[in-house]
Amino acid sequence: QARKYRVYPTREQERALAIQFGHARYVYNQALARRIEHFKTTGRGLSANATIKNLTADKQMTPWLKEADSQVLQQKLMDLDVAYRNFFQKRTRYPRFKSKRGNQTIRYPQRVKFSGTKTYLPKVGWVKTIFHRPLVGVQKSVTVSKTKTGKYFASVLCEWETEIPVNTNPSIGIDLGLTHFAILSTGERFSSPRHLRKAEKRLVKVQRQLSRKRKGSANRRKARRKVARLHEHVANQRKDFLHKLSYDITTRFGFIAIEDLNVSGMVKNHRLAKSISDSGWSNFSTMCRYKAEIRGGYVHKIERFFPSSKTCHLCGYINSDLQLSDRDWMCPECFNHLDRDVNAAINILVHALTTAGVAESHACGESVRPAQPMAEQAVFLETGSP
Repeated sequence: QARKYRVYPTREQERALAIQFGHARYVYNQALARRIEHFKTTGRGLSANATIKNLTADKQMTPWLKEADSQVLQQKLMDLDVAYRNFFQKRTRYPRFKSKRGNQTIRYPQRVKFSGTKTYLPKVGWVKTIFHRPLVGVQKSVTVSKTKTGKYFASVLCEWETEIPVNTNPSIGIDLGLTHFAILSTGERFSSPRHLRKAEKRLVKVQRQLSRKRKGSANRRKARRKVARLHEHVANQRKDFLHKLSYDITTRFGFIAIEDLNVSGMVKNHRLAKSISDSGWSNFSTMCRYKAEIRGGYVHKIERFFPSSKTCHLCGYINSDLQLSDRDWMCPECFNHLDRDVNAAINILVHALTTAGVAESHACGESVRPAQPMAEQAVFLETGSP
């Protein structure tokens, strides 16, 4: 588990970190260009070991690369190899060149020390650090980052052994939306905060000021930092909301059923793209998953094509004529009035319990036992009626 701390380097340490960031970025871009050119000429890719061997030759040709820590440069080449693997496994886009105007990151795999309120970084020195929570276990690596607003952070990867508790909390189904961010199968609703929408007026103002500044001037750098600071504030607001909501749900419920949404495909709808991006559905699912694992719970994602909104949870009738604007509907089979979102959340929960191999029905209000292996451990869930 990684723990992120704010660090406050001095002016000299900032210059030393700038050398680490700049040299690592240069090595990354050179290796990416070399891999692209090698594939064009030979039709084959370069391995991570080949790029690291080329780094030794680059240090002979460009002696100033020795100013940076050698392991930092090697870790940057390993990051490039991971980016290629993610691309070939269709998890992300093709690797792109790093920019000095974006977020800067470097990683120290070892030789980092901690003492009191300071952190020792090779070729940088002892940097002031705010440890708002204690370090635990064995520290494996440290990733130092610089945001567009000029803030520095150190993310420490810690490893320790812990006993996962047996979670006996009830089950829940979650339907994600735009008007209400999350609707639970119990009928509980959480409104969408819409942080980006609320900040649009201020964002338009600072972006207009940025567009009027001359490129390369000091005033343009100041205006760019204002825009970055506002975007960072919105991102922090969103992250705070998602952390608090995911913590609340994972502490109250053991088995959490949620949809596997195709967010990358949904944002292609230009009418809803901004609202979908502002919601943070993917981050919420990720937070729920790892927080539930820590507490002995489990998050089960159902397939994205399951008609949760169109299916009556009482009789199973599928309303194929249901439109996105229909927020409630009457089932023609059992004549029950259904709330679209709550009905979808209940269907998500029942379908997840069925596909997860639960032995007993959730609707009966009895104890349910997920089939092995569901979280690679024996988890007993006691649920109530949806």
